[in-house]
Amino acid sequence: MNSVEKRAILGVGGIFALRMIGLFMIVPVFSVYGDSYAHATPFLIGLAVGIYGLGQAIFQIPMSLAADKFPRKPIIMLGLVLFAIGGIIAANATDIYEVIIGRALAGSGAVSAVLMALLADVTREEVRTKAMATMGLTIATSIMLAFAFGPLLVGSLGISGLFWLTAGFALLAMILLFVVPTPLRVLKHNLDNKSIGEQLSTVLKISDLNRLHIGIFALHLTMTAIFVILPHQLSEVLGLSVRQQGLVYLPLLFIGFAVAIPFIIIAEKQRKMRQVFLGAMALMTASLALLALGSQVGVGIILGLLLYFMGFNLLEATIPSWISKRAPVANKATAMGLNSSSQFFGAFVGGAMGGLLLKQPDLLAWGLLSVIMAAALLLIIPIAQPPYLSSTTVSIPKDADVQAWSRQILAIHGVDELVVMAKEQVAYLKLDKTQLDDAAKKELSHLAQSPLDI
Repeated sequence: MNSVEKRAILGVGGIFALRMIGLFMIVPVFSVYGDSYAHATPFLIGLAVGIYGLGQAIFQIPMSLAADKFPRKPIIMLGLVLFAIGGIIAANATDIYEVIIGRALAGSGAVSAVLMALLADVTREEVRTKAMATMGLTIATSIMLAFAFGPLLVGSLGISGLFWLTAGFALLAMILLFVVPTPLRVLKHNLDNKSIGEQLSTVLKISDLNRLHIGIFALHLTMTAIFVILPHQLSEVLGLSVRQQGLVYLPLLFIGFAVAIPFIIIAEKQRKMRQVFLGAMALMTASLALLALGSQVGVGIILGLLLYFMGFNLLEATIPSWISKRAPVANKATAMGLNSSSQFFGAFVGGAMGGLLLKQPDLLAWGLLSVIMAAALLLIIPIAQPPYLSSTTVSIPKDADVQAWSRQILAIHGVDELVVMAKEQVAYLKLDKTQLDDAAKKELSHLAQSPLDI
């Protein structure tokens, strides 16, 4: 990775981490401390926790549509401002309804897909899966740390203090946004004349993207249901308290990620993304079946979770990269927004389903989740390999008119996409080498004012 890509990963990863820790610190403690609010009932306490995810699912798409029409960073800043205001409202709340309003407002700042699209803008094709895998690990680790630190901090800070911390994390995330390079996307097809309906329709017509949405829906449905069902089983079978259970999740997550890394490399380097993706879904189906049969034994729970986390990390790493390859250049954020909405709807359904399955026999609860993952696998099997393009980095000539220079580059047959970072005087070119003839290569070298290794 070059210095620009490392800076982008650091900034975007930090923003994700701060948002996730701020959000999930509340989850393991609110069911206990939520009783202190006026008008609180079990249903309203659950709504206060879940309304954030519902807000995310609803607002991912409009935020993403806007981010394909306008610069991405102002959209992200707007989302972080809403997240901070929501935290402040919840921190000052005296009744449960005010908490719900604050959490809903925070959820409306749905910029996960826009962040992923921004990261895709400033990373080359060859390193994008690695960058997205890093985001997946960052998000998963942040959630685990939040579950560990929430119960430790609530005793000294109180529940309002955790909400104030959430608002503070949002302000730090705004500062980190300035670390991320600001790309100028130069497109062959301009979106200015496209209506939102046409913009959305373009993405919805791509069947392989819809299959990826099914995959992320099933992934987060099962994951959320697991974390509703599992704490009780870890307590009953292994005698672990809620605080101790985080020490089980964290090493399994890291081991699963370490095992997944070679397969992530194979998926990208050897162009085996489809095979790795379907294999990961099959592994998760098998892991849930193992939990259905062996969840009354400690070894069965640990092994089932380890296999699940392996598949989970593979899908979390490959789906964003796949979307960035398959989505139309001008509709990348829209495609990622649809995927993020599917993710959060999956989590919303999974939480409700987990509650319904909580009192059911283990064979039924885990078996149903295994069937859901198997059904998703069957629907996704027809998916085709994503297109594999190449990238190269060129320096923008000094004193060049960036817009005119960019148009000349895009006019060359075989250049699929151009992302310009004027401040860094660097441009990324996405190329289809099969369409680049000698004349095109010569013209590229001329415009770059240096020989290119293509």
